[in-house]
Amino acid sequence: MRRHNRTVLIRRLHIGGPCTRASLAAELGLNRSTIKALVDGLAEAGVVEERVPRQRSGAGRPSLLVLPQAHAAVVLAVDVRVEQVAIALVGLGGEILGRNSWNLRVRTREPAEVITHVVDSAIVLAADLGVRMVAAGISVPGVVRRSDGLVHEAPNLHWTDVPLGERLGAVFDVPIRVGNDAELGALAEHLRGTARGSSDAVYVTADVGVGGGVISDGSALRGTAGYLGELGHMVINPGGRSCYCGSRGCWETEVGERSLCRALGLREGAPRGAVVAELRALADHPDLVRSRLGEFTEWLTIGLVNVVNVLGPELVVLGDLFTALPGSLIADVAAAVRDRSLVSRASGGTRIVASTLGADVTLLGAAELAFEPVLDSV
Repeated sequence: MRRHNRTVLIRRLHIGGPCTRASLAAELGLNRSTIKALVDGLAEAGVVEERVPRQRSGAGRPSLLVLPQAHAAVVLAVDVRVEQVAIALVGLGGEILGRNSWNLRVRTREPAEVITHVVDSAIVLAADLGVRMVAAGISVPGVVRRSDGLVHEAPNLHWTDVPLGERLGAVFDVPIRVGNDAELGALAEHLRGTARGSSDAVYVTADVGVGGGVISDGSALRGTAGYLGELGHMVINPGGRSCYCGSRGCWETEVGERSLCRALGLREGAPRGAVVAELRALADHPDLVRSRLGEFTEWLTIGLVNVVNVLGPELVVLGDLFTALPGSLIADVAAAVRDRSLVSRASGGTRIVASTLGADVTLLGAAELAFEPVLDSV
C-alpha cells in the first residue's frame, strides 16, 4: 500500500505540479500523517522538495509547496516528423531541461540515418546537462505496433517495417516506447493541455499528413496492436487525389499541408513559415477567409462530422498546422459540425478549439509515454 500511495503522489505532482501537503491529503484521500511520511521520504530521496510560495495570500506563515525535482527522473523524448526531428530531455514534472533539432532531407530521412543522429544527439545532450535518462519515448507519424515499437508503415516518411524500438533499445539500456504522433499529441493534451479534465476528446493534427488521437472515458483508445488514429486516411472524396498510403481521396489529401498551400496560392512544399504567415495575414478578414479557404473549410468540416458521429467526443482539439487557422474559420467549422452531426446536436454541441501547447505538444506526449512505466520506480 505504501508503494502504491508513493506512486500516486509522485504522479499527482508530476502531472498537477506544486501542491501543499494539505491539498495532497484532500485530493488523494490520505490522512496528513501518511502524506507527511511520504513527502519526507521523497524529499530525503531527492525526488521532491518543499519551498515557500512566491506569492503569499493573507497573514501568517504560508504553507510550503511540495514540488517534483526535475532531475530525479529524466526521459528522452523524440519527435520524428517528415521534415524535422526534435529531441528533448524532460524531467519529472514535465520540465524540458534541454533540446536539439535538425532538418531532414530525402537522404537523411532514411531510418538508419535518423536513428544514428538521434542516438548521437541524445548522448551529447545528456552529457552537456549532466543527467542520465531512465526511459525514452518516440513519436512517429505512422502506424506503430505498441508492443515492440515497430513502425509498420509511415507513408510520408517512406518507412516500412522499421524496428525503431528494437534498434534504439540496443543502444540505450532503458525502456523504449514508440507511439503515433497524433496519439501522443492527444496524450499531452489530455494530461497537460486543453483536453485536461475532458473524458472524451479527439486530437486532430496536421503536418504533411493528418492524424488523430482519441481519449475515450478518460483513457487513450489504441486499437488492435496500437493501430488506431489514422483519421487522415478516411476516404472522403473517392474521386480525389492519390494519397501516399496507396488509396485515393483520403482526408489528408484535402486538408493536409499541401492542400492548404494550394488553397492559399502557395507552391506545394512551401516553407512552414510562409504558410503560417499567410494564414495569420487572413486572421482579421473573415470574408477573405471564406472566399479563399471555402473549399478547404468544407473538407475539414466533412471529416470532423464523420469523426464526431463515430467517436462522440465532447471536445476536438486541432493541433500543429491547424493551430494557425484563422479563428473565424474554426468558428465556422464548429458551427457547421454542430448543424450537420447528429451526435453533436444530441450532445448539445461539440467544442472545437485550437491547441495551446504549441510546437512541443508531441514532444510532451512522447515524454509522458516514456514516463508511464517508470513513475512507480522513481
